[in-house]
Amino acid sequence: MIESERKQIIGLIKREVVPAIGCTEPIAVALCVAKAAETLGVQPEKVEVLLSANILKNAMGVGIPGTDMVGLPIAIALGALIGKSEYQLEVLKNCTPEAVERGKLFIGEKRICISLKEDITEKLYIEVICKAADRIAKAVIAGGHTTFVYIAIDDKTLLDKRQITNEEDEEELLELNLRKVYDFALTAPLDEIRFILDTARLNKAAAEQSFAGNYGHSLGKMLRGTYEHKVMGDSIFSHILSYTSGACDARMAGAMIPVMSNSGSGNQGISATLPVVIFAEENNKTEEELIRALILSHLTVIYIKQSLGRLSALCGCVVAATGSSCGITRLMGGNYNQVAFAVQNMIANLTGMICDGAKPSCALKVTTGVSTAVLSAMMAMENRYVTSVEGIIDEDVDQSIRNLTRIGSQAMNETDKMVLDIMTHKGC
Repeated sequence: MIESERKQIIGLIKREVVPAIGCTEPIAVALCVAKAAETLGVQPEKVEVLLSANILKNAMGVGIPGTDMVGLPIAIALGALIGKSEYQLEVLKNCTPEAVERGKLFIGEKRICISLKEDITEKLYIEVICKAADRIAKAVIAGGHTTFVYIAIDDKTLLDKRQITNEEDEEELLELNLRKVYDFALTAPLDEIRFILDTARLNKAAAEQSFAGNYGHSLGKMLRGTYEHKVMGDSIFSHILSYTSGACDARMAGAMIPVMSNSGSGNQGISATLPVVIFAEENNKTEEELIRALILSHLTVIYIKQSLGRLSALCGCVVAATGSSCGITRLMGGNYNQVAFAVQNMIANLTGMICDGAKPSCALKVTTGVSTAVLSAMMAMENRYVTSVEGIIDEDVDQSIRNLTRIGSQAMNETDKMVLDIMTHKGC
């Protein structure tokens, strides 16, 4: 691999694998609000927020860090009052109990209006209009959770990239395939990819903090308790499940705990990291083996998400667990063909799992994904894999990936609409 391409890939990973506090959809909304409020220059009197359906779906039922509250209103209020856009997806890390009380008052005074943005094709779209006296500031995020495409104050435009369809020119030019992902993970100079260990540190700490509390459905904590010994067995497999679901429990419940995200999703970052880390640690793998397996996992996720898109009707744990299955297969001693077999097995099994928003029960889906990741890796190491005569699997693994992403980004669009309709009309 030539040096320029290697550096492009490293840059891509560093852009896509970043720290985040809280679910990335409401946090991205808070980020956009913070930017609009900063542009306004004073505390907004009114905040109008227009969102794509996928953002709305993923922000409705998730806890907001440091607030003990759920949903968009408190995220928007805090974005306006204490958010700092320079912190990106950690925009609310300065949240205090006093700020939460101010946020509740801001909501109670009916200063926030949230609505669906009609007639847009972009699935990740956030538009914020902040008003104070006779001044108006506007900010728009589209395409990526931190990608500002428009900023204006009154009649003055400060930024306008709305006609640029590619989120990152470099990313668009970088054509990946599974073979290239695998070769990069195994051959990149170790010092250039050592930064990926930060994912292990952050995400494992999130899991361990969740075991000490009661977050969400406490699935991870439950799996570490009586059931680990009586039902699951005190095994590497049960530890993978408890750590991964535990980190998800804390994040979805709104714990003020940073996690390392992947492609704009904390749960994807957790699922791509912790199964690989736990497997490596409990099998006494070297630091180099762990680093290369983590790179293989995370870059596989990034590759698949390039064609699936940031948000879709397909649950992101399917993609993230596919990455971790590749990493585990490599730690088992698997070669490229066996890594490809693991991907085929994952696509044959989990394709079609719907995303019905970010919420505490995501821990259940994450656990389903990573348990399948281990199963798929075990099959792959026995050279057993789903073949091209079965379902949507193609003989070419990259075509199988495209089949998966076509289903998730195109065929399931009607499913997405139905899911949102059900979510917004419960109790009506």
